[in-house]
Amino acid sequence: MFSLGLVAFTWGTVALAQEAIYRCGNEYTNNKAQAVARGCKLIEGGNVTVVQGTRGASTPARSGSTGNAGGNATAAARAPSAEQKARDSDARQILQSELKRAQARQEELQKEYNNGQPDKRGDEARNHQKYLDRVAELKASLARNESDMAGIRRELDRLPDPNGVNSTR
Repeated sequence: MFSLGLVAFTWGTVALAQEAIYRCGNEYTNNKAQAVARGCKLIEGGNVTVVQGTRGASTPARSGSTGNAGGNATAAARAPSAEQKARDSDARQILQSELKRAQARQEELQKEYNNGQPDKRGDEARNHQKYLDRVAELKASLARNESDMAGIRRELDRLPDPNGVNSTR
C-alpha cells in the first residue's frame, strides 16, 4: 500500500514538472498565450536545456573625435585579415603537400595492385588465400587513398585562393 502511494506521488510530481514547451524560431517558451499569439509549435517528448548567456562588460561611450583612434581602428581591422591570409596560405601549402604524398602513394598502390593481379610473393605461392587477402587489402587501400585525396581536394577548394583561381586537380 505504501509503495502504491509512493508511485502515485512520484508520477504526480513528474507530471507537474513537465509543462508544455513551445518553439518560436530559435526561442523557446512555456507561456501558452505568447506561443499562440506568435504561432509557435508545441515540442513533445524532448527536454529543453536553458543555458544562461554571459553579459559582456559595458563598453565606454565613444567620443565624437575622429583623430588617431580612427586610424588605429583601420590598422587593427587590417591586421586580422593579414593574419588570416597567412594562415590560409600555410594551410594551403600543408594540404598541397599532403595531396602530393597521397598521389604518390596512390601511384605506388596502383603499380602494386597491377589491375587486380599483383605479383605473387614467395609465401603466397603455396597459400592462395594469403594472395587473395593481400589483393583485397590493396583494393581497399586504393579506395581509401582515393577517398583521402578527394577530401584533401575538398579542403583545398574551401580555402580562398590568393590568385582567385582554384586548380586542385
